[in-house]
Amino acid sequence: MNEEKQRLNDPLWKKWGPYVSDRQWGTVREDYSEDSNTWEAVSYDMARSYAYRWGEDGIGGISDDHQNLCFSLALWNKKDPWLKERLFGLTGPRGNHGEDVKELYYYLDCSPSHSYMKMLYKYPQRAFPYDQLYQENDKRSREEPEYELLDTGIFDKGDYFDVFIEYAKADPTDILIKISIANRHKEAAPISVLPTIWFRNTWAWGRDDYKPTMEAEGAGYIKIHHQRIGHYYLYCNGNNELLFCENETNTKRLYGKKGIQPVAKDGINDYVVNRKRTVLNKSKSGTKAAAHYNLVVGAGETLTLQLRLSKHALDHPFHDYDAVFWRRISENDEYYADKQRVVLSAEDRMIQRQAFAGMLWSKQFYYYDVEQWVNGDPKKPAPFHRPWGRNHDWTHLNNADIISMPDKWEYPWYAAWDLAFHCIPLAYLDPGFAKSQLLLLTKEWYMHPNGQFPAYEWNLGDVNPPVHAWATWRVYEIDKVNNDGKGDIAFLESVYHKLLLNFTWWVNRKDHDGNNIFQGGFLGLDNIGVFDRSAPLPGGGHLEQSDGTSWMAMYCLNLLRISLELATHNHVYADMATKFFEHFVYIAKAVNSFGERESGLWDEKDQFFYDVLKKPDGSEQKLRVRSMVGLIPLFAVEVIDHSLFEQIPEFVQRLEWFLKHKSSYATVISEWSSTLKDSKHLLSLIRAEKLIAILRRVLDETEFLSDYGIRALSKYHEEKPFEIEVEGNKFGVKYLPGESDSSMFGGNSNWRGPIWFPLNYLLIESLQRYHYYYGDALKVEYPTGSGTFLTLDQVADELAARLVRIFRMDKDGRRPLAGEFELLNKDPYFKDYILFFEYFNGDNGKGIGASHQTGWTGLVAKLLHPRH
Repeated sequence: MNEEKQRLNDPLWKKWGPYVSDRQWGTVREDYSEDSNTWEAVSYDMARSYAYRWGEDGIGGISDDHQNLCFSLALWNKKDPWLKERLFGLTGPRGNHGEDVKELYYYLDCSPSHSYMKMLYKYPQRAFPYDQLYQENDKRSREEPEYELLDTGIFDKGDYFDVFIEYAKADPTDILIKISIANRHKEAAPISVLPTIWFRNTWAWGRDDYKPTMEAEGAGYIKIHHQRIGHYYLYCNGNNELLFCENETNTKRLYGKKGIQPVAKDGINDYVVNRKRTVLNKSKSGTKAAAHYNLVVGAGETLTLQLRLSKHALDHPFHDYDAVFWRRISENDEYYADKQRVVLSAEDRMIQRQAFAGMLWSKQFYYYDVEQWVNGDPKKPAPFHRPWGRNHDWTHLNNADIISMPDKWEYPWYAAWDLAFHCIPLAYLDPGFAKSQLLLLTKEWYMHPNGQFPAYEWNLGDVNPPVHAWATWRVYEIDKVNNDGKGDIAFLESVYHKLLLNFTWWVNRKDHDGNNIFQGGFLGLDNIGVFDRSAPLPGGGHLEQSDGTSWMAMYCLNLLRISLELATHNHVYADMATKFFEHFVYIAKAVNSFGERESGLWDEKDQFFYDVLKKPDGSEQKLRVRSMVGLIPLFAVEVIDHSLFEQIPEFVQRLEWFLKHKSSYATVISEWSSTLKDSKHLLSLIRAEKLIAILRRVLDETEFLSDYGIRALSKYHEEKPFEIEVEGNKFGVKYLPGESDSSMFGGNSNWRGPIWFPLNYLLIESLQRYHYYYGDALKVEYPTGSGTFLTLDQVADELAARLVRIFRMDKDGRRPLAGEFELLNKDPYFKDYILFFEYFNGDNGKGIGASHQTGWTGLVAKLLHPRH
């Protein structure tokens, strides 16, 4: 067995990993302001002087799994006003489309155990254009594009460094570090490189007075001790100066406090950049240290620095350095060669490998004890507004775990539905980690006592689509295939029981009228609708949501399928399978017709599903917005092989009774009213005729179908925006292929036209399931109006190819995701580095939003993988 594959079964190999955030400043956790102004409570400018309370950030950083000890890289090009210790970007109020990192960095490779990792940071040799990025973005309106680092031209003349950071583990607690600085300019250039090590500050808050220590013990050698992780040693090869300070807040600089200021977090910065001599510990000890390498890198030259962070006292720490790196790289290549056994082009292998790397680099230690956060710390003033402010009703939540992040800069906090999608590609690499992530949100210190899953730290009580059951089943299936057909029943059963609580929460909280039509709020789709669906509606009333109801139908089917699997091992679960079958049928009936409204959420004229606005006076109005909301009913589909029924006779008996005595319900769902003896059984919200009608719009290039996937909003609304007037106020939705012009949800995401991977992926999977039932007998026109008819399986493949096209180089040598940037498309030092954006322009495929949201955009790795 490959060495890397064996390491996945040994948790010690994951003791250290890329668990340091890319951004800790500007997060809810660090906000102790009186006005809850999270973006300004700790700013980028403050961050170098402010000791964080809940986590740490850095460039290419690593830490142990409880972030007691951290390591990352700092740089100085001799022109910047401060060290480059962390990535720069704009907070929500400063960016014309919300928060946005303004740096170029790439996660290039990573093994699942983190035995080998590699990333690249591009550092300008000219002064970093902080003010220019601030000022230009401040001037721009929402109707204008964002002003990016590339727009400043700072890389155009080649006067920058490519800084590669690599890690290779000799054993789980012995980490070799390689820093390679490549000068891409035609002239030599100076640079200070400062590999930095520090303890997370756990002693300044009045809850734990223990303060760990690190001190110099000879040239290039730091001895480290922490009571939780024991002794470590940082060995620094080559000519360097060891600098020490404390990971403490500089209260004099930040708050103007008088008196003697102890050596603070920014001491190393002030010593190197500002040449101050009293800002370091003369004793060569402290809680933060750096090895200062003062270098001049020749034109086109690459210099390499060697370090080693080890639990072992080593007499010759670098004697096996090259051999360890070679071995780990070889093992990693072998591991991925096995994963990429399918016939992939060299380019597709590169895209997939970088997608996987981004998934693995985006793990982060996430710490948030809401009760402590609400009440404040003994040594700090109590936050007076917290007891009734944000997240005050989630005081049970106590997170201190390694979690897959959507993006460690823009979204350095987990989101429930993002995490579910992350687990699909992660299951191919490390099924144990994928399963642990799904289990994590079901734990009592995450899940609310009422059964709700936490949404995200800005509002833990908000509502994400209930896709946890879907992800649980898919991860179970992937793991089963990779484990020679043996499924992890214990995992499936454990998550299932908590999903029952969550399902009950949904039924009790989000079915306003008790008619099996659900609300749910924004459901992750931000500004897709006419109104802010997380806020009270103007004029009162509520929405009967097509997506909310369809997600619940899908949830029923997911739990039905899990129940059947568990029933093959324990027939007690057959009753639960019956329960979810019947609940699904009731929802299907309500979606298609309920009360006096024969069509339910379906609009016969437009052949599409819409939300319905129910007004306080009892009247109602369909909101005729052709959006992804109307496509989500397609996701509620399951096909069950009859052979599975034969293993659960009590379930079949109940179905036969239901079909006989509740025939009016049974006729709603596909062909179930005909027979129970077919080889396959289809459960879906819609029959074939509605499926074909919806796909007619979905596959129309003047509506949903883009060259790069399915748009979130039909292009029909570009020329014909939807408008509605409520109490004298007009509200509307217009097709926007790129950035949003709306401030709803901060404006940093747009569901009014762009292409989003998660829902495209679910659509593809749904079409594959429909094809499994209908086979080649059902064909649809693709694209609509072309005269070409394809099976649903072929359509699914075509949609996957359009999504992958975003990343592939086209015939003109351009990657659509790179947009108009010539450097990204043509320059040999840029063109093969891939960014996995949050979403993509619906017309040209350009990447938009968070540039490293490898979480759900990492699903492209699965689209390049053989089906399971």
